[in-house]
Amino acid sequence: MADILGQALLDYFHGNDPEDLVTETNISEEDVVPTSYFFRSFDEMPSLEQHALKLAKGTVLDVGCGAGSHGIWLQEQGLNVTGIDVSEGAIAVSKLRGLRRTHQVPILDFKLGTFDTILLLMNGTGIFGTLEQASIYLLHLKKLLKNGGQILIDSSDLQYMYDATEEGGIWVPADRYYGELEFTMTYKSIASEPFPWLYLDERLFHALAMENGFQFELIAKGDHFDYLARLTFPKDTLL
Repeated sequence: MADILGQALLDYFHGNDPEDLVTETNISEEDVVPTSYFFRSFDEMPSLEQHALKLAKGTVLDVGCGAGSHGIWLQEQGLNVTGIDVSEGAIAVSKLRGLRRTHQVPILDFKLGTFDTILLLMNGTGIFGTLEQASIYLLHLKKLLKNGGQILIDSSDLQYMYDATEEGGIWVPADRYYGELEFTMTYKSIASEPFPWLYLDERLFHALAMENGFQFELIAKGDHFDYLARLTFPKDTLL
């Protein structure tokens, strides 16, 4: 599959006529994402991301590191950071920008060490793909945590994207969880294959975390149904 995000990041970094990315889902129209957004400074980041970075400690694994903005800031604070991404271009740009430890690898295939903090930001639950696969990812992340470690992850409740009923509920799909979306990404007229992306509402994520042995803590809420959560284990309970 074409590395669409990676090409956009490389073009922006090298000044090679970069264009905006265009995303579209099965429940929404096209949305334009400026490529520059992936290169933002700490001061330009949303408050939930800033909050997560300030809570990071010890050795850090940045999952889906993109252009490396989160990891580079943490490096500058003196933390030992490893960035991983499936995108070859993203990893190349992260290295060029100064992120010292990187791996091009899907999270489920990553098994190099354990960490005090695991970051999954910019809708971190998205990499789970579907609700059915969420526990698979959570159990793998569990193996990558040091004793007393933390997972800092954000997501959104997509209820606002659905029509409301007269009783105050929402009309949702009958065949799937309403936070399961199908995304397509386009860059310079090249479109990706559709891929699944999961948004978890707070209550459901709390339940999933508990089912997989985590303690779930709501850290902060954003302005538009988004939130930051921390998943932890009691000390000496990791297998």
